[in-house]
Amino acid sequence: MAKRGIVLVNLGSPDSTAVKDVRRYLNEFLMDERVIDMSYIPRLLLVRGIIVPFRAPKSAEAYKSIWWKEGSPLIVLSKQLQEALQKNFEEPVEIAMRYGNPSPKEAYDKLMQKMPGLEEVIMLPLYPHYAMSSYETAVVYMQEMHKKYNYPFKLTTIAPYYNNNDYINALAESIRPFLHQYFDKILFSYHGVPERHIYKGDITGAHCLKINDCCHAASPAHAQCYRHQTFVTTELTAAALGLPAEKVEQTFQSRLGRDPWLTPYTAQRLEELPKEGVKKLLVACPAFVSDCLETLEEIAEEGKEIFLHAGGENFTMIPCLNTHPLWVGAAVKWVKEYANINQTA
Repeated sequence: MAKRGIVLVNLGSPDSTAVKDVRRYLNEFLMDERVIDMSYIPRLLLVRGIIVPFRAPKSAEAYKSIWWKEGSPLIVLSKQLQEALQKNFEEPVEIAMRYGNPSPKEAYDKLMQKMPGLEEVIMLPLYPHYAMSSYETAVVYMQEMHKKYNYPFKLTTIAPYYNNNDYINALAESIRPFLHQYFDKILFSYHGVPERHIYKGDITGAHCLKINDCCHAASPAHAQCYRHQTFVTTELTAAALGLPAEKVEQTFQSRLGRDPWLTPYTAQRLEELPKEGVKKLLVACPAFVSDCLETLEEIAEEGKEIFLHAGGENFTMIPCLNTHPLWVGAAVKWVKEYANINQTA
């Protein structure tokens, strides 16, 4: 049997809520060419000259509002998921962040220390959907660090699981308890991306955002189309829960800059919905498997305030999968399946 290790990869978080740490984190995050996809010098001027100097203090305050005594919620929850998986494996499980700490090198080194003669590492990106600014950048970075430090083990990556039955079941069952309360609508809010990212990810060059109802017209482009994959997740989850179409809506959050991003925008719809008679709202955030700034602050705090101020009466954010037993079970199953595939290959 091959000697294996497992690494969970998430986005990352500042080391603390201090402005200097948030500034360092934002510089690393926004200088990623897959996040702000422009040439280096203009990106450098934009990020370090305009965005970060103004954004870092505000982001630090936002992080303070959701920070736990144990540290960053994203890091704490990722570690809890690591611990939950470790109970199911003799092989070591580590976590790595695309930005910040722990780094890929730290994770790889720990795996090699715990498993001398390590032959393979199975990587589970904690992003259900393929996007160049999340799944792709995390996977490519982990591969680059693997190559840079000339690690002797093979690196195997678990594919996006936006439509995987086990993921959909876990997501649906994490939502189901909240459906017992009366609600007018459930909003599926996904992290947004610029429209240009969708165009760039279109391997056909002629499908995404170029034909009518492109996300529901069969195409090879869907393999890397974030927009299509989010719609599939929403539709499969709604079907699993038996939700009627009029009770479900999908939006995109976290817009940055003035370029066109995927619509409709979550913040805009939160302001409009009460005027349309939606007074009691549930919000789920399936783009994230771990609660983080974008769910705990942007949705549960800021989004709630927008909705209630606009006339809404009840707002409930449904927690992410975090360490839900069905999610842990799905992750365990996938790792074992990928290990078996390689064992018989």
